[in-house]
Amino acid sequence: MTIAMTRGAHHVGLAVRDVAEARDFFVETLGFTVAAERPDYPAIFVSDGTTLLTLWQVADPARATRFDRRANIGLHHLALAVADLDALRAVFARVQAHPGVTIEFDPEPIREGATTHHFICAMPGGIRIEFATPFA
Repeated sequence: MTIAMTRGAHHVGLAVRDVAEARDFFVETLGFTVAAERPDYPAIFVSDGTTLLTLWQVADPARATRFDRRANIGLHHLALAVADLDALRAVFARVQAHPGVTIEFDPEPIREGATTHHFICAMPGGIRIEFATPFA
């Protein structure tokens, strides 16, 4: 058996239309904390204690385009883990109530008969985020 040489993601960098709006989504809705800010970059670093996200402000939000997995190479979506189905439902309620969020689909099994559940939304600015319970 081969042992992986890595230990999971260190951090994920996301280019966003509005760095303050993205920060508010993660901090106010999901309970992340601001780990650091670099106004000259411009970037804000947020963390849930396990995952660190770098939120970069794009230079020209009016010209920024949404990612299309059929046409672009890059990150299709960010998937964040939650503890269990109750936590998933709680996150769904908070995310659904946040201004500017678009729900792609409500919590459901990841496939027929699965115990893992998930939902996907687009946060303000359009980045797709999946929330999922642990794989059984």
